Amino acid sequence: MALFQYSRAVKVWLFVGLVLLFIQIFVGGITRLTESGLSITKWDVVSGTLPPLSETAWQKEFDLYKQTPQYLEINTGMSISDFKFIFFWEFMHRFWARFMGFVFIIPFCYFLMKKKFDAYILKRLGGVILLAVLAATFGWIMVKSGLQSRPWVNAYKLSFHLCIALSVYVYLLWTWLNVMYNKAEVKFSNNSLKIFIGLIWVQLFIGGMMSGMKAAVYYPEWPLMQGQLLPDVLFDASQWNMNNFTFYDQNIFIPTLVQFLHRLIAYTLFGFGVYLCVQLYKINETKRASIYVFVALIIQVLLGILTLINSKGEVPISYGVLHQSFAVLLLTFAYYLYFVSSNKIIMGNKQEINSNNYL
Repeated sequence: MALFQYSRAVKVWLFVGLVLLFIQIFVGGITRLTESGLSITKWDVVSGTLPPLSETAWQKEFDLYKQTPQYLEINTGMSISDFKFIFFWEFMHRFWARFMGFVFIIPFCYFLMKKKFDAYILKRLGGVILLAVLAATFGWIMVKSGLQSRPWVNAYKLSFHLCIALSVYVYLLWTWLNVMYNKAEVKFSNNSLKIFIGLIWVQLFIGGMMSGMKAAVYYPEWPLMQGQLLPDVLFDASQWNMNNFTFYDQNIFIPTLVQFLHRLIAYTLFGFGVYLCVQLYKINETKRASIYVFVALIIQVLLGILTLINSKGEVPISYGVLHQSFAVLLLTFAYYLYFVSSNKIIMGNKQEINSNNYL
């Protein structure tokens, strides 16, 4: 049976969706690093579409923010102009989510009426919608965690929110790849790349905790951590208790553990990733994708080191956002490499591939 022929407009629409999601993750990184996420204290799906349009409206929003733990414990005395700055980034993060909704729903309805979809893509897009709703809902749960007792969002919830958002991105990415290559039929399962991608996901989750706990500022140096490869605090058995994990902001143990794990997994990812890229570079069909992953790995490691050594007192926004953005690109290229190495339809052409060439 012939495969469904997707129109060029559908392919472009899906790719635009990927770009918009990437920008949303980028803005989310800025929102976190500028500590802007708690500036809007309500979740108004409709009325929150527009920012305050008068000084009275701005003052009302500012008064609501003054009641939050973040203002009372950290930003007491903040000027309204500084408040407008952090409000801007949180507003943009929410506005962009609404904008993506419109970009999705209007063409979706048009393509549906024109019968440009088949059952496969409808099922996949349904999954995208469910994951997007989950990301938005968990985002508000995350924000609420910083509006009650603590002056910042919970680092664990932040990591879950980040990974759910990335799941939306990856789910759409895989959909786009299958549509671009006309639902390529899986030929081989590359287990080594599965492990590599799994490690990237673990690293992304720990990276979210690094950001949420500001763990980088505890040891802004490399390759050692205050002159040690393994900090002494990690060997103190009394530190391994649930209270420390819960109140991570009141001790040095958890930020130390998180930063140590982030470094350890980074070294593992880099070594394993370089090995995979060298092996897959030898195969014509995966040569280009392996180069993408290899370059992204090198840049990501360098950005990680630069972010770390410049986190004296606070995490630099520019390095931090770039580090997160290249993490998303690395994830993108890793999935692309897995796709082309696991399918018999490569670069739009049906080709039988010798399974002995694969890891």
